[in-house]
Parts: sequence; structure tokens; C-alpha cells
Amino acid sequence: MRAPVPQSLILLVMAMSPASLPAAESPGDDLQLWYEEPATHFTQSLPLGNGRLGAMVFGGVSEERIVLNENTLWSGSRQEADRPDAHQCLAEIRRLLLAGENIKAQALVLGAFTCAGAGSGQGGGANVPYGCYQVLGNLWLRFGEGGEVSEYRRELDLSEAVARVSYERDGVTYERECFVSAPDQVIAIRLMASQQGKLSFTVALDRPERSKTEVSGPGEVLMIGRLNNGTDGNGMRYAARLRVLAKGGSVSREGASLRVEGANEVVLLIAAATDYDGLAGRHTPDPVAASLADMDHAARRSWRELRQRHVADYWRYFDRVSLTLDDGSPKSAEAAKLPTNRRLVALKEGGSDPALMALYFQFGRYLLISSSRPGGLPANLQGLWAEEVQTPWNGDYHLDINVQMNYWPAEVTNLSDLHQPMLKLIGWLQEPGERTARSYYDASGWVAHVITNVWGFTSPGEHASWGATCSGSAWLCEHLWEHYAFTLDKQYLAWAYPIMQASAQFYLDMLIEEPKHHWLVTAPSNSPENSYRLPNGEVGQICLGPTMDNQILRELFGNCIRASEVLGIDEDFRAKLVATRARLAPNQIGKYGQLQEWLEDYDEPEQHHRHVSHLYGLYPYYEITPTGTPSLARAARVSLERRGDAGTGWSLAWKANFWARLGEGNRAAKLLRDLLNPTGDMGFNYAGGGSGSYANLFCAHPPFQIDGNFGGCASIAEMLLQSHNGEVHLLPALPEAWPTGQVKGLRARGDYTVDMVWEDGKLRKATVRGGRGGTCKVRYGEEVVEVRMRRGGAVRVDGALSALSPLRG
Repeated sequence: MRAPVPQSLILLVMAMSPASLPAAESPGDDLQLWYEEPATHFTQSLPLGNGRLGAMVFGGVSEERIVLNENTLWSGSRQEADRPDAHQCLAEIRRLLLAGENIKAQALVLGAFTCAGAGSGQGGGANVPYGCYQVLGNLWLRFGEGGEVSEYRRELDLSEAVARVSYERDGVTYERECFVSAPDQVIAIRLMASQQGKLSFTVALDRPERSKTEVSGPGEVLMIGRLNNGTDGNGMRYAARLRVLAKGGSVSREGASLRVEGANEVVLLIAAATDYDGLAGRHTPDPVAASLADMDHAARRSWRELRQRHVADYWRYFDRVSLTLDDGSPKSAEAAKLPTNRRLVALKEGGSDPALMALYFQFGRYLLISSSRPGGLPANLQGLWAEEVQTPWNGDYHLDINVQMNYWPAEVTNLSDLHQPMLKLIGWLQEPGERTARSYYDASGWVAHVITNVWGFTSPGEHASWGATCSGSAWLCEHLWEHYAFTLDKQYLAWAYPIMQASAQFYLDMLIEEPKHHWLVTAPSNSPENSYRLPNGEVGQICLGPTMDNQILRELFGNCIRASEVLGIDEDFRAKLVATRARLAPNQIGKYGQLQEWLEDYDEPEQHHRHVSHLYGLYPYYEITPTGTPSLARAARVSLERRGDAGTGWSLAWKANFWARLGEGNRAAKLLRDLLNPTGDMGFNYAGGGSGSYANLFCAHPPFQIDGNFGGCASIAEMLLQSHNGEVHLLPALPEAWPTGQVKGLRARGDYTVDMVWEDGKLRKATVRGGRGGTCKVRYGEEVVEVRMRRGGAVRVDGALSALSPLRG
């Protein structure tokens, strides 16, 4: 649903300094996930993180479990996974594809054009060189049995990034508070009781394997170990250190654990480190010494100081955006009072709860702040939270949508600086990707395929059916350009452009001409993880020039062209890109009126497949738009209808973004409701199924994958603000379910920041602030107004006034 056009728009060009602009409002009360019972599963527990260290708080009464993570803790090791002579069979693979012998070509790819060795271990790579992101360990607090528990509450406060547990037992009120500090690099927990001397418990660290735990000093436990590198077993070393700081009572040793008896208040600090020395992180060669240095540094500070420093650090990110959604319904107001797990169920059963959507949006931003910080590793398939030794799909970086989706909210939700770990990963992959380009394609430039890890894996995957997708690196390069598009930082672009240019050079070298239309296409490739049916009934995956590849290369080449113009360099290379881009296979409309997924109009064995890769040109790219390419937009709509709304968690999030780009807010909102389908044990005799959200709002693929959280967050922003068409488009896909609301701090391409207020489905006022100034086009509905802003100036849109009259400040 498009927002109605007001009778008038008045644009006020104001000579305001950034300091004089209204600041984002403080978050409202509805920024808490809360529950009336302890967690019994990982996907009920509450996530905390500082970008490197993570904790999952269960909130148990007799026994508390807190899962611990350190985001560089990987098994595996650097390896040579390329087949150095793979390019020798490339000509034959291409000959077969050009002759229509796809199945024979696929057999050759499987035999000679996959990675060397075990690859990702089919997603189970913990004990092969590819490796796996793994749990650091568990913190256990064992309080013992007691009387009946009442007034139980467990909560995660998004406004402070603090988890709390409180309850009454035997006439005593117990409280626990936990956060993960970035300034002080520790997990911090405080236990309190309403009566003196009532805190007694045993505290221990453990891990499922490859660990040794000991009491290393007064009030301190040390856990150390070494993971499997996939060859000789001597992989990454790690250390986790616990220190108990008690007021009153005593702390004594019980084997490898500590016993706290009769304390008034207890602070627990946990520090951890690994000896990972790769893409990012702290590069600490001695994890034991590093963990001790962190611990000593933090232990010198009071609880109050630790907490204040943590909240101030977190708040400088979180405070940039506020969002309120309301429909004025008494039922919605009542739903907002429910515990979070019960809100999910109430929504599933037909209730309305716009505030839950706002909470989900802010939860996505919270997760990015907690799992991706400058100088660290990017958020992986589970952000940084995992409880296993064999994390699903290795907890790695999938390059055919998943890691990219993790960062879809980064720019638009005003967390641009948290994009840095992803951008650094892209640059870091260039060197191994150059070797892969030579080995498989005898090409210059660099390439990465479908999966990568902290060891720099860029080879094709281990199976032809999915591992030959060759556009992963080109898709990554979209993020390099988008960061510039939002910030207009030319110094950054000067760093990013050579990476983009080298990626484009690879595709210039590897493209071939198909004989029917003389288009240039990739070969061999896949349409990610999907299959086609040939006219003879055979099913295959290896193909020439799938639609997504063509769209991504048009985007990559176009971005390189624009970047070289901005920087005033590479005129000859730019001309080559312009000529080649014009020869790429175009988007095609198939026999059902759908956008074709492949070069040929193949049928699909699985019509409702989770991937919708051929709509990349609709989102995140924007070569398909309702106004610019209406026939292709209609074909994209047909493709979405044929795929259906059902899908995995991240697939639902992607579809919500598609519908937002088509301007259909009601359909996007329906997909968001589907994304909040309660899945798994909700904790109160309700168990849901399928994809959606777990009790703690983690996205259920299933299993847990965090990409859907980020994609859902981005889709909410996309419904409220779009800027891909060279315009700042206000409320482009506002659904009927959110008739009233306000948002402050969203970002638009061109270095603009946007605040909006709407009522009864109509825009009431908005402010567009320009960091670098220049010409700004503002759209609302069908009306577009172009204004010139000076650096640091702002444009005010007021839909309540009755005449259109540009004014000058």
C-alpha cells in the first residue's frame, strides 16, 4: 500500500547546524524482551555481546547456565583448497554447456572443478581443515534446591544491552544482572539478594571437548584448550578466565570449581582470548596472558564504573535511531503488555501488535551492535552466539546471500561504522581469491564462490550442485559501493575501488559469448542452490549465465564505472566496462510471465524454493523498479507469487524486502508476520513449528540463523524509507497495520538522515538532513520536489500545510 499523497508538501530549506537539529528521542518503554520463566533451550536464552565476546543467559533458579562465545574461536586452519590445474578442464566444461550437454558438464565439474579435499565437510567441518565456529564454553552457577519461586522475571533491555533475572524464594528477592563490555572486554555479572548473607552457590566453567579447567588462584578459574586444525590436531589455542569478587561470606575451592558461601553481593568477571592471527581480531599470541591482562584491567573498576562505561559505549550506536509504530487499537495495547513469547503466539493467533514490529526492528540493530564491531570479525551465520562444537553449517560466511543479509541494515539503520568488519573481510579475500581465479579460470583479478571462513577459503564448494556459484565475490563488492553511496566518503572509496576493480577484471576475463544471442555470460555457474529441469526431464544445477549473475555483474560494472568517475581515474578500464556491460545477458520474461531464473526458460522441480536469486535486480540491487522498468517489475511480482510466501526464516525476510521495493507494504507486513511465527518451545506449553522466530526472537531457518533477523530489520526500514532511485522516498511502502508512527535517524544514500512522523497513514512531517549538502530530491507518493541544501543543512517536509511553497532560511 502506497502512502496517500497529501494536498501539499512544503519544503523548508533551513540553514541549521547539525547541533541545532532535534536529536533522536530516547527509546520508549517497549524496548525489552521479557519472560515469566527461565530458558530451557538455547533459543529461549538472551543474547549479549560486545562484538567479540558473547553470552547467552538462561536465567535458571536452581541452576544458571550462561553460554560463552569468543568470535575468533574456530577449528580448522589455513589450507590450499584450490586445484591448481582445474582450469585445464574449463574449456571442455564450457563446450558441453554451449552444446546443451549440461548434465555431462556438471559431471565434469563435480570430478575436476570443485575444491580439493573435504571442503566444508558438507556443512560439518569441525574436524576438517575448513573448520567450524565453536562454543567457547559454559558458565554454571549452581544454587541448589529451595522453596517455591514467585515473581519471576527474565529480561533483555535493549536500551542498555543488559540482561536481568529476578525472583523471590524463601522470602528473599534475588537479582542478577549481566552485560558484555566493549570498553573493558569482559562479561560482567552481578548477583544480589535482599537479605545479607543469602548468596551461596558453586561456580564452574566447562566445555564439551578439548578443555582443561583448574582453579588458578584465589577466586579464579582458568579454562584452556586447543582445537582441531583438521590435520595434526594442534589448532587454535584459547583461554577463558573467571574471577569471583564477593562482598561478605567466603570463596573456597571445590575441585576445579569455586564455592561462594554466605555472600551479600557477588560480581563475576569473565575474560577470554584466542591466538587467532588472521583477518581481524586482537592478534594475541598468548591467550592465557591476554585473558589475564583483560581481567586485571576490568577488576580494578567498580561495578558502577564498568556498567556506566558499557552503557555509554553501547548507547552511542543504539541511540541513533528510534522507532514507534501504533495502530491505536486497545488489543494492540494489551498485546504489548504480554511477555515476548506470548506476544509471538498472540500475533500468530490473529492479534495486532505494531509495537512488536518496532521491537523486532530494534532487536535487529541490537544484534548487529553486539556481534559486529570495528576491528573484529564480521557477524557469521549465528552472529557470534553458538552452543555447539559442530555449529550448523559451520557457523561460517555463506556468500550467496547470508553474510550479505547480515549487513543489509548497517547503512540504512545508521550503523554504518559497524559495516567495517564485513568490508575488511572483502578486502582480505582478494589475495586468496587471486590464486583461485588463476587455478580455476586462468584469469586475473579475484573470485570467491559460495562459502568462506576465517582462514580465507575462496575455492568452489565440494559439490557441483551448489559450489560452482561464481558471483559471491561480486555480490560482496556491492557492500563496498553501498558504504560509499550512503557516506560519500571519497577517502574510503579510494581504498575500496581497487578491490572492486580487481573483481570486475576477473569477470572481464572469464565471461564467454553464448551462441544464440551473442550475449556475454558466466560459465560454469549455478543459480544459488536451485535446480532446473531440462526438456528431456533431466534435472541439473550447472548452467550458463544464470539471471542473478547477469544482474550482479551489471551492478558491479556500473558501480566501478561510477567509482572511477568520482575518483577521476581508470578512463580506459571504465570504457571497457561500459562496452562489456552492454553485452551482458538481459533480464528475460518467461512463459508464465515470470522473470526467468536461467538463460533458458527452464521449468523448476521445486517451484517454492527458498532462494529467489533471480530477483537480485529488485533487491538489494535496483535495476528493476515499478516506475523505471514496469514490465520487469510485473514479472518479478509473478515470480514472487509463483514462489509463494512460505520459506525459511531468511527467505521470508528477503521476500519482505522485495514487496517493499514493489511498494506493496501490506504484503511486506504479511511476510514480517510470517517471520514472527512462533517456532520451537515457547516456554509455556506451546510449541510452534516451521520457520519464523524462536522465543528469544532469534530467526528460525530452522535451525537458528541470524540473517533473517537482520533481513527483517532491513525490510522494516525499506518500508519506511527508500533512496535507491536517486530520491529520498518517504513512506514508500507503509502498511495499513502501521497507520501511526514516528522514526528518527534512518539513513539515505547521498549522506542524508531522515526523521518522519505520520498519522492515519499520512505523512505529517519529516526532516531530511544533508551531511555533505548538494541537490536532494524528496519524494512522497507521486510528488517529487528538488531542493539544494548546503553542507549540514536540512529540508523540512510538512504535509499539514495547504500550499506548496519552497522557502529559504
